Amino acid sequence: MSSTLTQKRIWLSSPHMGGEELEFVKEAFATNWIAPLGPHVNAFEQALEGHVAQDKQVACLSSGTAALHLALIMAGVGPKDVVLCQSFTFAASANPIVYLGATPVFVDSEERTWNICPELLTQAIEDQLAKGKKPKAIVAVHLYGMPYDHDALEAISLTYDIPIIEDSAEAMGSTYKGKNCGGLGDYGIYSFNGNKIITTSGGGALICKTKEEKEKAVFLATQARDQAPHYQHSTIGYNYRLSNVLAGIGRGQLKVLAQRVQKRRANYAFYEEALKELSGVTFLKAAEGYFSNRWLSCILLENFEQRETLRLALESQNIESRPLWKPMHLQPAFKQEKSYVNGTSEILFKRGLCLPSGSNLTTETLNQICQIIKQTLS
Repeated sequence: MSSTLTQKRIWLSSPHMGGEELEFVKEAFATNWIAPLGPHVNAFEQALEGHVAQDKQVACLSSGTAALHLALIMAGVGPKDVVLCQSFTFAASANPIVYLGATPVFVDSEERTWNICPELLTQAIEDQLAKGKKPKAIVAVHLYGMPYDHDALEAISLTYDIPIIEDSAEAMGSTYKGKNCGGLGDYGIYSFNGNKIITTSGGGALICKTKEEKEKAVFLATQARDQAPHYQHSTIGYNYRLSNVLAGIGRGQLKVLAQRVQKRRANYAFYEEALKELSGVTFLKAAEGYFSNRWLSCILLENFEQRETLRLALESQNIESRPLWKPMHLQPAFKQEKSYVNGTSEILFKRGLCLPSGSNLTTETLNQICQIIKQTLS
């Protein structure tokens, strides 16, 4: 076994700078634009609008969670409202629902995409309507970069007049039938956290349909200060705006997005080819029209014991891997909430493992990881 594996940590998804970020950051310092506003913020927003869709408006914020929080507010969610949320996801998809005093109702996944199941979603809506409680929003997630079935969800959204909040935290650079993820729903969100496909260290973005919606989001994100010579507030606001320094990093990162997507997909293809002879190891295929950025390369093992054996074998060589998300309906924080389940996400959690997927991984490192996997599972 290569000794380098025990000396230097191989991370699941580490930041990967492109080179131009530093020039934008230097410019921010040279011009003293350090505050959470400035020319880099404006330019980053414009560049993101050019990426996602020309008819969209983007507000850059301090995190993807902040973006989701504001999206829920924009959708009219308030205390005691019901919000339908994909169960198989990271907690940040669900936490902002609780911030607002609303009630999350969790919906399990379909096997084809690992994302929210349209049939169960319809059942959940019908059940809530029968109780006299029309859900205020649907939080759907493009998990690990794989798009959800947007045609099916859009039909449900239109039928019941419930807006879709599209959680694209993991899906920048992914497309659904030629359209960029983030621009499909009524509201979309991106995350630029350190482990994402591009990063601003910490940061996120809210994608809106109109300029008026963006202006409202920016107003709320800057402490909801009224137009007055003094500090006056008629609405509760938040300190959610992205800094000009971090936006500079984002501008540099956006220039290499296509390269990052290409490398992440190449990682996935490498694993798929290298491990194809291993029985009991399977990958999530992309259906026609679904283009995943393959933010993380994920495999399914035969059972929980095999998953843990492999995870611990990789960890013994200082290689980070991680189980797939533990569903929200199984989380202690949400154990009292209503859920509509079919068992899919629980199986995925027990059998699934995320492998190192960073765009800065070398072929040598990928070979070393695959060698350990083969030795462990043969």
